[in-house]
Amino acid sequence: MEDNRPVNTESVSESTSLTSALQERVQGAIRASGGWLPFDRFMAMALYEPGLGYYANALPKFGHMPVGVAGQGSDFVTAPELSPLFGHTVARQVAQALDATGTDEIWEFGAGTGALALQVLDALAALGRPLRRYTIVDLSGSLRQRQHAMLAAHSAVLRWADALPDTFEGVLLGNEVLDAMPVQLLHRAGGQVGGVWHERGVALDAEGALVWADHPTGLRPPVDIEGPHDYLTEIHPQAEAFVRTLADRWRKGAGFFFDYGFPEAEYYHPQRHMGTLICHRAHRSDDDPLADVGEKDITAHVNFTGVALAAQDAGLSVLGYTSQGRFLINAGLMDAAQGASAKENALLGKLVNEHEMGELFKVLAIAPADCAGGWVPVGFTAGDRTHRL
Repeated sequence: MEDNRPVNTESVSESTSLTSALQERVQGAIRASGGWLPFDRFMAMALYEPGLGYYANALPKFGHMPVGVAGQGSDFVTAPELSPLFGHTVARQVAQALDATGTDEIWEFGAGTGALALQVLDALAALGRPLRRYTIVDLSGSLRQRQHAMLAAHSAVLRWADALPDTFEGVLLGNEVLDAMPVQLLHRAGGQVGGVWHERGVALDAEGALVWADHPTGLRPPVDIEGPHDYLTEIHPQAEAFVRTLADRWRKGAGFFFDYGFPEAEYYHPQRHMGTLICHRAHRSDDDPLADVGEKDITAHVNFTGVALAAQDAGLSVLGYTSQGRFLINAGLMDAAQGASAKENALLGKLVNEHEMGELFKVLAIAPADCAGGWVPVGFTAGDRTHRL
């Protein structure tokens, strides 16, 4: 049967226009840099270039369903979009941390649609836990608009910030924030013995298309990688710099970061020779960040050992490290799920099952040293893996 309904091409046209404009800007940056741009600079532009980058433009991103012809849908789903019980359970941990550290503020980094903030604020209100302020640090103007709309009921305690102040205090939340920080790519050719390391970046071919290009470098992964094979991986200077900035300005509180990743020994395992860099679009993944720039997410798994060591070296304490599944169960997810429907329980399974997000995603908790003693965060009361970092 022939379908003669008109197709809405508005989102397609907007996407093509954004990609063309961003491509031109990236090309200009490559030429201005002598013909080669380190990958972390390219990734920063692809994700955050004002008005054009993936997180800076108005294209849909978060949700259960792929993007349709009318621009409805998403590229990927995060834990708060899967179930409100994720945020309600996290709120139990937040309430304990607020009391244990004597703070009454929350800072959330990269709040997405605002779903986690809404769930936490609703749950704290139900627990009778007053909050003086909830600050969202987010660089995306389009996402801020969605957050304002979703969080209107809590406007009295909300504020938005572009950057951290010189000093601050509070409980910190970051769900899938560290993985979106630009990474540097390192490529070894020739194996462990006699192999040569290069930093991988982006250049232009004769027609002006984006292509990979490697430059010799003194940079190295944090551990030696055995084997005679070529090896591609990432290092995470921006994520580590982020926690050092926290250490410099954060006076009181505790922080909880949820993300997919591994400890160092797993991250730089000899068999992980293709790295972890991946792109997400319409609930599908690919490994070509140079295509459709600005239209898809670019991400890398987190080296949690590197983040934890950077935090400790800067004077922070590590309170715990475990899988997301274990954290949520420790923090009372099963109690919160009493009476949940079969559909809700299926979605909760995605959050905690080992073959879903429960094991791939980890939770790292840190705090200023003065706030680290005398209490154990409820999310780490069983199954803590700090010794494996």
